[in-house]
Amino acid sequence: MNTAAANRRLLIKLSVVAAGMFGFGFALVPFYNAICNVTGVNNLIKRDSRPVNTQVDLNRTVTFEFDANAIGLAWHFSPVQRSVRVHPGEIVLVEYEVVNRSNVAVVGQAIPSYGPKLAAAYVRKLECFCFQQQTLQPGEVRRMPVQFVLDGDLPPDVNTITLSYTFFEVNAAAGEPRSGSAG
Repeated sequence: MNTAAANRRLLIKLSVVAAGMFGFGFALVPFYNAICNVTGVNNLIKRDSRPVNTQVDLNRTVTFEFDANAIGLAWHFSPVQRSVRVHPGEIVLVEYEVVNRSNVAVVGQAIPSYGPKLAAAYVRKLECFCFQQQTLQPGEVRRMPVQFVLDGDLPPDVNTITLSYTFFEVNAAAGEPRSGSAG
């Protein structure tokens, strides 16, 4: 047998194997989807189904009331919503609005307080403007989010929780004088 004919036969065999491997790669996608559909693992077909939070207690509702104060600041600070009704375990997002009415930039820090006091142990904040100092430029208006979850272990006799934030000026606390403030 001559070498050219042997090489041609080997080329044909390798081409058939390569084409077969390429076709097998395309066949794996529907095969994978069929296996996932049967087993329910990593199901790509049922994309519209959302996970359900089974830790939300729909049998109980607690009213959250919101309050805001700004001590020694020319800021107008208030909650956007005065109250919300919450199920324990539910993720809640509320906003506070603050306006710097002075003609200078001011740095403030918010301190939370709860009524009744024991409620503080059952409120888990996920996001809060109180986690860091806030710098507001003159005349700046800002909405600041608070995202939290109420723990289901809250005593059953607590039906209303007041979440109050008080802003204090950071510069004043450090003894630094501030000039040019209005009102």
